[in-house]
Amino acid sequence: MTDTIEAEPQRPAYRDGNVLRWVTAYAASVAGDSVYFLSLSWAALAVGGPSTAGLVTAVGALPRALLMLAGGVVADRFGPRRTIIVSDAARCVLILGATCSLWLASPGLWLLLPLAAVFGVVDAMFMPAVGALPPRIAAPDQLGRVQAMRALAVRASNLLGPAIAGVALSVGSTPGAFATSGILFLASFVLLLAVRIRPLTGTDVPAGDKPAWTDLRDGLRYIRRHPVLTPLLTVIGLSEMCFSGPVSLALIVLADQRGWGASSVGWMLGAFSVGGALGAVVLTGWPHVRKAGTVAAVLFALTAGALALLPVAPGLAPATALAAMTGAASGVAGVIAHTLVQTHSEPEYLGRVTAVLTLGTVGLAPLLYPLTGVTAAAWGAESVFAGCAVIVLSAALLMVSSGTLRRSGT
Repeated sequence: MTDTIEAEPQRPAYRDGNVLRWVTAYAASVAGDSVYFLSLSWAALAVGGPSTAGLVTAVGALPRALLMLAGGVVADRFGPRRTIIVSDAARCVLILGATCSLWLASPGLWLLLPLAAVFGVVDAMFMPAVGALPPRIAAPDQLGRVQAMRALAVRASNLLGPAIAGVALSVGSTPGAFATSGILFLASFVLLLAVRIRPLTGTDVPAGDKPAWTDLRDGLRYIRRHPVLTPLLTVIGLSEMCFSGPVSLALIVLADQRGWGASSVGWMLGAFSVGGALGAVVLTGWPHVRKAGTVAAVLFALTAGALALLPVAPGLAPATALAAMTGAASGVAGVIAHTLVQTHSEPEYLGRVTAVLTLGTVGLAPLLYPLTGVTAAAWGAESVFAGCAVIVLSAALLMVSSGTLRRSGT
């Protein structure tokens, strides 16, 4: 697991076979995640209804949140490539083992709860390592393109994953859907074995005798004292927290309030994803942005405006257009912000930096679901969109308030 890239001519990331293998592997992994979570929820729903589905989902989310920072330490100590490969292999074995169990017996909490918990632990190791890998597979001047390609892979996988899960559930029932997820993880694992890493002169730090707690403390101290990372991670956390669930739930409530029907939710979510994908395509061809912090702040402000207008749109068509604008603006701003994280972080700390970032944007997301539901029930979907608009606007203001961050380029 120590294959390295020898000196070779520079080429754009979208023409680099090594980067393309990683992006494809990541896309397969994200699609596998999507199929797995839908299959797990469907199986839990069949066992005991919505409350059981919520319980199983929470059991999976808890270890992911609690161990995310530890996952960053693991990625920095043992290398992100090794961590990702072991994590994907573990997920493949875990899911295919669950598939065999489901073929032999009916699903029950005896299987679903341990499966969700162990998968959450593995996810906590996988997510920080993914964020720490790009500087080891691409040159510094290609990190913007790599982040854009990664964002495009996520958008595509999030569109295709539910469709794949739906077909698998209808054709092969729950065991078939789990098997499909396991096959996607297997494909990701095989591709990752072929990914080579770049030696990072003077920055590779092997696992030593220091306790893991010391590594974690050092990583948090590094972030706290960094003039760019502290405000930047806060900006990303604020700008993305609403898109981990509250906006999707608010769209469902809005469609019900306006009588647009269930299909309208698909149109708006699809437009959001397409907008984000188009933004990623643009940045793949135009990776270097002067005064990227200022550009991202303007795009975050535009996102906030679109969110505020969406619930008062006069019809489904304007609402869908605003959803596309939201996806495009937030997608481009997000890619720029994540690229700045990559370029401003020392590689030996990047796993821990990504762990903090992911904890704020994904790990704590389940806490927002009940708050969103209570807010929507009390004051309607408009209140959720207004709250999200204020949060994203605060991210824009924080971005421009930091002179160093405002002037940063990708």
